[in-house]
Amino acid sequence: MVDKLERIIEQDGYDVHLIHTKKFKTIHLSLKFTTTLTRENVTKRALLPYILQQGTKNYPTAIKLRQHLDELYGTVLSIDSSKKGENHILTIRLELPNEQYIAGSQDLLNNGIDFLREVLYQPKVEDQSFDSAIVTREKQTLQNKIDALKEDKMSFANNRMIEEMCKDEAYRLRVHGYEEDLDDITAEDMYKYYTNMLENDHLDVFVLGDIEGLPVEEKITNLIDGGRRQPAIQKDKKVVQPTEQTIIEEDDLNQAKLHFGYRTNITYDDPAYPALHVFNGLFGGFPSSKLFMNVREKHSLAYYAASRIESHKGLMFVFSGIGPDQYDKAREIILEQMEQMRQGQFTDTDLLETKEMTINQLRETLDNPQGMIELHYQSVLAQSTLSPNNLLENVKHVTKEQVIEVANQIQLDTVYLLTSKEAAQNEA
Repeated sequence: MVDKLERIIEQDGYDVHLIHTKKFKTIHLSLKFTTTLTRENVTKRALLPYILQQGTKNYPTAIKLRQHLDELYGTVLSIDSSKKGENHILTIRLELPNEQYIAGSQDLLNNGIDFLREVLYQPKVEDQSFDSAIVTREKQTLQNKIDALKEDKMSFANNRMIEEMCKDEAYRLRVHGYEEDLDDITAEDMYKYYTNMLENDHLDVFVLGDIEGLPVEEKITNLIDGGRRQPAIQKDKKVVQPTEQTIIEEDDLNQAKLHFGYRTNITYDDPAYPALHVFNGLFGGFPSSKLFMNVREKHSLAYYAASRIESHKGLMFVFSGIGPDQYDKAREIILEQMEQMRQGQFTDTDLLETKEMTINQLRETLDNPQGMIELHYQSVLAQSTLSPNNLLENVKHVTKEQVIEVANQIQLDTVYLLTSKEAAQNEA
């Protein structure tokens, strides 16, 4: 995995995570600003990544900004927002070649950090406001993204299920925001929100690469302004009782979307988390899983059938695409697969193979620099000491009894069906 375990250095208002590995000839800087999901600010935060990549004080257009990145030996900048549990995260990434491997590229790390500092602290601003033309244009870009997600019926169905399942919880909020907010958002609003984020969000700075011998600590202290506040990450440990509801909605489509929302109440810092990982692999995480083999292959009821876990909210989702006239049978067989898991109806060979696939999946994640950072960030969000290497080891030792125990802890909350108008009338 990594050559050296992560080293965490507490700075003035932020934490630096140094991960030394010789796997890559690039250095990866990742800044993660974390706050609580709120309806008031979710659309503003979704809009920020688009604005920040359109120009800075010294590189006032997206073209000039990209040209400068090319001058830094093809350095790559990316910015996005995401949600994990009830946290809304804005991530700014910079991937630059390691100057140790490129002749004549002295000060590349310094220049990269200087550029990243400009993106952070010198965006294109005038009179305490982002450029209004950029904000107007990027509001349309975000609108296009929201429209595309509506047309992606699998994503739409999952969003609708989560909204109904978590209607009284912040997790219901759509990470890409809401089109009804866009008209009222101004360039001044956005800059005010951005400066508040810089000052008040929880901030983790990750530096990953062959960094041994490089004065990374000293250089990173020049990146972030000191004196900022470093609030604790809020953890939602509230156990929510399942509602056991079924929701049927209609749309103009040929393939119905049948989704299930379960409450595991097991999060990343829970001792049962490795067993939940293995459970998910057996149930719907791999092509050899019960959902895939029985719902899709054996009974030909679904075009796809799979499950995934949410590691910071304690949820599990099942996705399937079915013929509109197959709802009753598909629902019955999906529920039957869960009951078989509770009864321990899987072999020792199934368990062993799934553990191996789970471990290989985690290792593949660790073979990607951003994946490695994300796995380390999991423990930050969970306020856990569980490292990626420890997670791998724990998965190896998961027993059949532990998987069965997890299966019996999982509770069905919401069944959501998005189907054709004709099929919906028949179900009603």
